[in-house]
Amino acid sequence: MANYTITLTDTQIKAMETDMASVQEYIQNVGDAYARSVTKRIIDGLVAHCNANSIALATGEAAQIDQAYELKLVAKGDANPTPPAMD
Repeated sequence: MANYTITLTDTQIKAMETDMASVQEYIQNVGDAYARSVTKRIIDGLVAHCNANSIALATGEAAQIDQAYELKLVAKGDANPTPPAMD
């Protein structure tokens, strides 16, 4: 498990606190939701690839993500994704 640190100004925190009880919890939830979405997309692609190529699918979510890397279906990104619009 990894820990990441972000920096928010006092003004940003004050603004965010008007919409949520816990800025920390909100940021954690955003990270969790994004990871869930990407995990699903990777596994969906892996299942399709394995079915199309008669490859045995690894058992378990972590093993399936590893398998997608091993089959070169995914790789670490070299750019930050654009966050969704918050309007």
